[in-house]
Amino acid sequence: MVEKQKDNTAHPRGWSPELMKQMDIKVWSYLEEYEKEKEEILEAIKNVLESGQLILGKHVTKFEHDFSKYCDCLFGIGVNSCTDALALSLQALDVQSGDEVITVANTAVPTVAAISSIGAIPKFVDIHPDNYLMDVSKVEKVISKKTKAIIPVHLFGQCVDMDPLLNIAKKNNLKIVEDCAQAHGAMYKGRKAGSIGDFGAFSFYPTKVLGTYGDGGMITTNNEALAKRVMGLRMYGMQGSYSSLEPGRNSRLDEIHAAILLKKFNHLGDYISKRKKLADRYDLLLKGTSLKLPKVVEGNRHIYYVYVVRHPKRDEIMAKLKERGIFVNVSYEWPIHTMKGYSYLGYKEGDLPESEAACREIFSLPMYPELTFEQQDKVVKILKDILEDIG
Repeated sequence: MVEKQKDNTAHPRGWSPELMKQMDIKVWSYLEEYEKEKEEILEAIKNVLESGQLILGKHVTKFEHDFSKYCDCLFGIGVNSCTDALALSLQALDVQSGDEVITVANTAVPTVAAISSIGAIPKFVDIHPDNYLMDVSKVEKVISKKTKAIIPVHLFGQCVDMDPLLNIAKKNNLKIVEDCAQAHGAMYKGRKAGSIGDFGAFSFYPTKVLGTYGDGGMITTNNEALAKRVMGLRMYGMQGSYSSLEPGRNSRLDEIHAAILLKKFNHLGDYISKRKKLADRYDLLLKGTSLKLPKVVEGNRHIYYVYVVRHPKRDEIMAKLKERGIFVNVSYEWPIHTMKGYSYLGYKEGDLPESEAACREIFSLPMYPELTFEQQDKVVKILKDILEDIG
């Protein structure tokens, strides 16, 4: 059985901000990174405040250019979140109320919230048990006459198997929006995440591989007409004047966050390299334990947004780690098709067995660039002790 969410206002598994502060080692922290980059971050904010332009200025324009180029895309459109990046992408592709969009249930709620926000209907497929990514072989079974698009979620830092998905989309005249919230710099057979489908949707939420100090998002595409339409949709449907050509919304990446992201973008390669080193050490140090370790799909470049392990006694392990001052996390504890907020979709427990099983057993170990090897060694030692203790 999938554990029911008891209280939507509660922190997962009782982790309050106050308790997290007491933990010796956290699953994620920005404070060490901020201390290291403080001067350039504060300089970036100062430059914006003194520029006289706070919305859609030169910093947004430059970051859109630089980040989209990094993703091997011709166009980038800064928006206020990945949720809006997904919703605006679907709207630009003429996905309308009552249309169906295929995705997965083991994702962050925003993926599905974006679909429902434009009146479309989320349809779920199960995942592959080895890597927790969309099982592309199951996609065609849920395509109907109402299906208009697919959102593959590049979960945890690596890409869905895109070539067969592209073939399915072409065969059925469907559009693809890549959910790249956790995949900045990830690659699939030499292609960057966000450059493979019709659109890519990125998040710059603070926890991300490239994150700001608030919300932010980006849409990437190689289609000029689609890029132009999204640029209008993010600003009330306007195109160059204060006259709306179609219903849009207010969804703009602001200048301060763009300036911060420009500074942090210079460190993206280093962020990814440090994450990879930490992941390699976890692989080596935890090899031979009863944990199921991450599996990198052949042809993928995994950037380790999170380092996800699996164990049938997950809850017991997490409780014992908590007692020893180690804060770990579950991404995600409740598959979306079992949530009360999406009960209207008509799914029931058992419909997506691999997604449900994974949500019961996976958890994420501490992973962020400034995590030291000494801290990582402490996590591994305590974790090994716990695994030996529980048998």
